[in-house]
Amino acid sequence: MATKTDTLWGHPRGLYTLFLTEFWERFSFYGMRALLVLFLVAQVESGGFGFTTEKAASIYGWYTSLVYLTALGGGWIADRYLGLWRSVFLGGLIIAAGHFCLAFSNVEVFYLGLALIVIGTGMLKPTVSSMVGTLYEPQDAKRDAGFSIFYMGINLGAFIAPLVCGTLGQKYNWHYGFAAAGVGMLVGVVQFYLGRKHFPRETISTQTQAQREAAQRQPFNREEKMKIFAVFVFFLFSAVFLGAFEQAGSSLNLFADKLTRNEVFGLSFPSTWMQSVNPIFIIALSPVFAWLWVALGKRDPSSPAKFAYGLLFVGLGFALLALAAVFTQGSTRLVSPMWLIGVYFLHTIGELCLSPVGLSTVTKLAPARLVGSMMGVWFLSISLGNKLGGMAAGLFESLPLPMLFGAVAATTIGAAVILTLVIKPIQRLMGNVH
Repeated sequence: MATKTDTLWGHPRGLYTLFLTEFWERFSFYGMRALLVLFLVAQVESGGFGFTTEKAASIYGWYTSLVYLTALGGGWIADRYLGLWRSVFLGGLIIAAGHFCLAFSNVEVFYLGLALIVIGTGMLKPTVSSMVGTLYEPQDAKRDAGFSIFYMGINLGAFIAPLVCGTLGQKYNWHYGFAAAGVGMLVGVVQFYLGRKHFPRETISTQTQAQREAAQRQPFNREEKMKIFAVFVFFLFSAVFLGAFEQAGSSLNLFADKLTRNEVFGLSFPSTWMQSVNPIFIIALSPVFAWLWVALGKRDPSSPAKFAYGLLFVGLGFALLALAAVFTQGSTRLVSPMWLIGVYFLHTIGELCLSPVGLSTVTKLAPARLVGSMMGVWFLSISLGNKLGGMAAGLFESLPLPMLFGAVAATTIGAAVILTLVIKPIQRLMGNVH
């Protein structure tokens, strides 16, 4: 088993195995996500299900919400029964099975596939992020940087997936795209198994019955209670952020498909390719942010301050999108893809300020015996955010888009202002965690 001194390029070797695991898991997820709404609304003659936009957005919202809702149970199971490593391994296998079910045209099998992905992701997502936290000491200055590198793996998969799965689905056959996502997840499971030697022993082993009972009996002290409460505060602001940000696969995807001129230098491209813009920016900027947090040293903004920046920038992105939507009203005019590229650039800055920092912060605040469960709480905020985003996307055709996008912008920027005003009380809850 690895130790925390088993490093490569300044970081634990296990980080790179987890980097590739998340790369392939996100390849499968984002490959499917790029196709899901478009497939559901596509006419039956073209291979789709022919659902209305409202019904497709509702399915998308429930599905993405449940994917992260199950993380709460997945983290609890990992803490008490399976251990972190086994939860990731089994979760990956279940996800792959789900994607292969989506390759069938039968509606019932399709829904079964979505259910399997929900269950598998619930097992994998909180535990793989928790495993990153076990590779670093709590006060290690490289911890946030390590999560930023890990986050780049997430987005490298998210970048490539729409190009591969989206092209296969839109150009050839929807189900080819879904099957390709399943193949990607299988590759991720294999490399994760082969890299198990790079993880600390505690991530591989499972608790005995006596250990489980002792964790149940051990009461929380005052400091632990305050830190747990801080996690729930971050939960609320994360949900607001993600209610806006996670519309990338729904309302922004529809905007790209219906209202954007998808061509560059006279060459057209599938609308799903726009889903790769945010990951491109993440890949380009993640090393910059990883360097920035370390370079700032004592001037590094606190976690609540970074959250406020995240909310501000996602709000500015929707303000820009509201302006773009003005030019589509009352005509059949398509806007330049540069509008969406600008939106994704602002959203990327916000994402890098909030999402990897949130993962890192939860692993620092959570009591060691509850790290999987508390990571599940973090992903519960993503579940709520996805549901809110799906509800907003359901208004895409019934509400003027400048009004819809403007309301999202006002909500997130308002939340940023509120968070800025309560930074100091949150820091007191966090104790010695920055």
